[in-house]
Amino acid sequence: MRAKNLFQLAKDPRFISGIYNYCDRWCERCAFTSRCLVYAREQQDQNDPVARDITNEAFWKKLGEIFQQTKEMLEAAAKERGIDLDAESLAAEGYKERHREKKAKTKNHKLARASMAYIKMVDQWFKSEKDIFAEKENELNTMAQLEIGGRQPKKTAASIVDAVEIIRWYQHQIYVKLMRALTPDEAELLDDEGKPYPKDSDGSAKVALIAMERSIAAWGNLREHFPDKTDEVLNLLLHLDRLRRKTELHFPEARSFVRPGFDAIPGRKASTK
Repeated sequence: MRAKNLFQLAKDPRFISGIYNYCDRWCERCAFTSRCLVYAREQQDQNDPVARDITNEAFWKKLGEIFQQTKEMLEAAAKERGIDLDAESLAAEGYKERHREKKAKTKNHKLARASMAYIKMVDQWFKSEKDIFAEKENELNTMAQLEIGGRQPKKTAASIVDAVEIIRWYQHQIYVKLMRALTPDEAELLDDEGKPYPKDSDGSAKVALIAMERSIAAWGNLREHFPDKTDEVLNLLLHLDRLRRKTELHFPEARSFVRPGFDAIPGRKASTK
């Protein structure tokens, strides 16, 4: 997309500012795609053959030439202004090292470890229980062919598919959002009145909490369809619920964070998203 077109889109009053910062990126299930600048931009890019054809050899060759020209221009401009780019690089390396240390510390946080453990538990469950889905499919197909239960087989199948999609969609996102929430804010930002903006960490934690709740509901749904697997599913539910409770304790303001577009603000109705 051309920059001019992007600026024109950004000025469109139908778009909710910042709505994409605290969403779950599940556009197919979102009720706000028509009010999201990122979604609109992606849709335009899909319709643009130039944007789609990024693997074109000529495209990458030209980009390489532009990079080299820009690099030479920067070096000349820095020399003219007395800027030592090597010293800047060393400072940047120091920042990278601090960032790596902070990331390593975050990964070792109890919430990060628990959410990573959940990822592995989900993968293990689906790997070990893959046969039950084939068995259930055969069972439902037989019921449909014999016209047993009316439309129930189709509804059951749709319910199972929805549950699996929800679990798989949020499986990794919980960890990603918690990692972002656990990364300390560099500095407190203030608005024009000198009041602090809501913390990004609380917004990210809220998205993680929503993902946990939806996952818990989906696991509960699977448990009803596969009663023989109650014990195994219950272990996952207990782990996820403990993670949810610990997250709420660690981020006590997360629930009150107002996500643009999705959450209720004075005088407006909240979304169900």
